[in-house]
Amino acid sequence: MDNLLNSIDSPKDIKRLTVSQLAQLADEIRELLINTVAKTGGHLASSLGVVELTLAIHKVFDSPRDKIVWDVGHQAYVHKIMTGRRTKFATLRTLGGISGFPKRKESHHDAFGTGHSSTSISAALGIALARDMYGQNHEVLAIIGDGSLTGGQAYEALNHAGDLGTNIIVIVNDNEMSIAKNVGAMSDYLSKMRTAPTYSKVKHDIEFLLRRIPAIGDSVAKTVERVKDSLRYLLVPGMLFEELGFNYIGPIDGHNIQLLTDVLQQAKNMEGPRIIHVLTRKGKGYTPAECHADKFHGVGPFCVETGEIQKCSDKPSYTSVFSDTLVNIAKQDNKIVAITAAMPEGTGLRKFATAFPNRFFDVGIAEQHAITMAAGLASQGEKPLVALYSTFAQRGYDQIIHDVCLQSLPVVFALDRAGIVGEDGPTHHGVFDYSYLRHIPNLILLAPKDENELQHMLFTAFSLNAPVAIRYPRGSGTGIPLDESLQQITLGTSEELKQGKDVAFIAIGSMVGVCMEASKLLKERGIEAGVVNARFIKPIDEAMLRRVARDVGVIVTVEDNVLAGGFGSAVLETLNTYNLNWVKTLRIGFPDKFIEHGTRAELLELYGLSPTKIAGRVSLFMQQYGAR
Repeated sequence: MDNLLNSIDSPKDIKRLTVSQLAQLADEIRELLINTVAKTGGHLASSLGVVELTLAIHKVFDSPRDKIVWDVGHQAYVHKIMTGRRTKFATLRTLGGISGFPKRKESHHDAFGTGHSSTSISAALGIALARDMYGQNHEVLAIIGDGSLTGGQAYEALNHAGDLGTNIIVIVNDNEMSIAKNVGAMSDYLSKMRTAPTYSKVKHDIEFLLRRIPAIGDSVAKTVERVKDSLRYLLVPGMLFEELGFNYIGPIDGHNIQLLTDVLQQAKNMEGPRIIHVLTRKGKGYTPAECHADKFHGVGPFCVETGEIQKCSDKPSYTSVFSDTLVNIAKQDNKIVAITAAMPEGTGLRKFATAFPNRFFDVGIAEQHAITMAAGLASQGEKPLVALYSTFAQRGYDQIIHDVCLQSLPVVFALDRAGIVGEDGPTHHGVFDYSYLRHIPNLILLAPKDENELQHMLFTAFSLNAPVAIRYPRGSGTGIPLDESLQQITLGTSEELKQGKDVAFIAIGSMVGVCMEASKLLKERGIEAGVVNARFIKPIDEAMLRRVARDVGVIVTVEDNVLAGGFGSAVLETLNTYNLNWVKTLRIGFPDKFIEHGTRAELLELYGLSPTKIAGRVSLFMQQYGAR
């Protein structure tokens, strides 16, 4: 049998294929997906579930003339393969290779760049409105998962699109999962719809039969309109989408290519807002991914034959240390509750949920709600912890300011995946949190140098009776032994790890260990560099800074955050407050740009945050400016 995939270089090549050929192509695509992601890591289960749907979309519609917007982008790998990136697919998520998410700069077939959930309908509506303003007539599609429908922005967009009556097609990819199993009323609603008869067909049949009644058919049809409405609610509970102004089609089998192409063609011939409800199986075609869709949602390299995921390190991860510590603390304090936004596995809260099911809340992909709900709990004497990835906490920024910090409510934010996260790229790097958090009044902000310090910081956070954010990196810790007893860290105090007479590193978080290595390299060059573990971004240890300024006179700040408004800026502001502007300072961090995808080690080296690069920059700085 000829290999069809090698002949596909653009969506036009799909249109000539028969349904049976498309089924063969689907099998070949799945093989490519599995073999590639096994090497590069990535979002496998999501893409495996939408192979037939993607083929049907490109069979019926004409990208790039028709605009296709993928929500989040976890499921866009097939789209990338079909739109001229097949030969580059082996470079997925590697430095200099193609992105794991839709990216406008990468291809004109990527109508809108994505990476966070629940944005597709808003973006598609904007694109559709621009089309109408220009007098154009192409189609605009938003493909959104049922998990993303737990995000409030999706409903804001549905409400507006339905009110405007704009020509737009929304495809709901319903696989009953986001990353973890979906929760909430919308999940229950879609579950009911999966088992309900197709409303649109029944509605059409009723109208047809009534109007065939001689002489009185039209009158009867109008008279029983209210009866039809009652039948509608009976057949499809709630009919939420039609009440929002959308024509609803579905649910339909998302793996039946013939049915998909027929339905998409039907929808293409309709006017106004349309919703197509498609049922798919996450991980379809690869048994390990079907059985463990959560683990294969975003997966590292794995063995294709067994599905066994390669273990990167024997050292415990920051996430696992956080998880264990939280459970241990919560055993001693029944007021501690934990909240996550559809990420019980990724944030490490699954263990807490198992131990304390009545004190755990998964709110779905709804960070704003999670944070304000936590504020409500805190206002009544509970001690809520909200566990989020750093990049997703940005989605609840207003709630952090107004609902938590303005009222100085004791909510603890555990910000995982801070700093560079690697192959997921600019939408997922947590390199802005120092900047967007440290200027908020009442908020205490910490970052541990290692996993042992993380557990002490978490213990400290619950004792401060104030808003607290702890940010820590993705992946394995340093392997340092963990203290058996937890200790409280004095508010706003740093830790001097190494004395130096020529220069002092003021480092924060994961950069502390890097600076310790850089200090060793500098000693080989005859430069004595001290290292201070700042621990607190806010309140910063002002006494320490004044002492270091007096004793050394040369300060180098190092952070895995953007330099604009980050930790180094906080140090400069403090020095200025005490008229210590004569101190020679060098700030090392990420520049004012979005950081591309690549491994963490590659990106730290590329942007000058590896021990070797830091030592080189400090050595040059000392040559240029010298000691006092």
